Amino acid sequence: MHRKKIIAGMLLGFSLLTSSSFATAADPEIIDRFIEKMADSHQFEQQPLRQLLQSAAIKDGILKAISSPAEALPWYKYRNIFLSDARASEGAIFWQENEQTLAAVERQYGVPPAIIVAIIGVETRYGKHTGHHRVIDALATLGFAYPKRSKFFLDELENFLLLCREEQMDPLQPTGSYAGAMGMPQFMPSSYRAYAVNFDGDGHRDIWNNPADVIASVGNYFQRHRWRKDQPVAYPVETRGDAYKTVLRKGLKPDLTIGELKSLQVVTPATLADDLPARLLQYSNEDADEYWIGLHNFYVITRYNHSAMYAMAVFQLSQEIEKKKTLLDAQATKL
Repeated sequence: MHRKKIIAGMLLGFSLLTSSSFATAADPEIIDRFIEKMADSHQFEQQPLRQLLQSAAIKDGILKAISSPAEALPWYKYRNIFLSDARASEGAIFWQENEQTLAAVERQYGVPPAIIVAIIGVETRYGKHTGHHRVIDALATLGFAYPKRSKFFLDELENFLLLCREEQMDPLQPTGSYAGAMGMPQFMPSSYRAYAVNFDGDGHRDIWNNPADVIASVGNYFQRHRWRKDQPVAYPVETRGDAYKTVLRKGLKPDLTIGELKSLQVVTPATLADDLPARLLQYSNEDADEYWIGLHNFYVITRYNHSAMYAMAVFQLSQEIEKKKTLLDAQATKL
């Protein structure tokens, strides 16, 4: 079918919002450049695409939400959002319900079930909260009306339109977070295109409703970002004196060795080799701060979300889920 007819067909049957809100909030020159790029680079028809974009709503709530991310909270508050007994228990049940798939994905991608389940738990509480914003509204709002990160979100809007064409999805239908992240694993469109997997072979990469595709997609994401099978993630450490403060700086990649940290009076586990790369991390609590070292796999988790607090929440939730799963298995054995 001709691309113009595909885009036009996507618009049929929907009540379009007036273009005034979109046109008023967005810079016409940016819109024109984006449409020209989609036409020149990807052969989209300009007029149907313009009509599609005019159906997007520029939402103040989205602009407000991105200005107040959870990562702005101190660790002790951020941690409490994700590390609850209920979320860990739900994770163990999700693991139990998808045990065969998680085992198969671990064999194929080398990523342990607890980490995959924790990612899904932190992102959407195992699919309960995948977001209620239309993805096109989120990406149009942040691409055309949020200059601070316009380039990033226009790139994601480009990927979203390509994704809809590739997967034969109506671009007015998918919903997600205020930032345009989609499905149970909250993939941005570029990640969806690059890492989503059709694990059950049904011909569709469904990250909203198909746990097999979701689990494999997360596993593939981590493998592609060089997860190291059977390697540790992070360890709590003690600090003495003040020398360690000189290496508490921005950044996430392991940039010192265990031996170098020891020379700064950071007390690390005795089993770790002196030449192992690590990152010293500080987490703020109400009373005393806590210190951790993040290893290579910790850094890999931060590729999913570039936040040390996010990665620590995933890691600690994975540990709690694993404990709950062990209890479930023990109970099942007694029956």
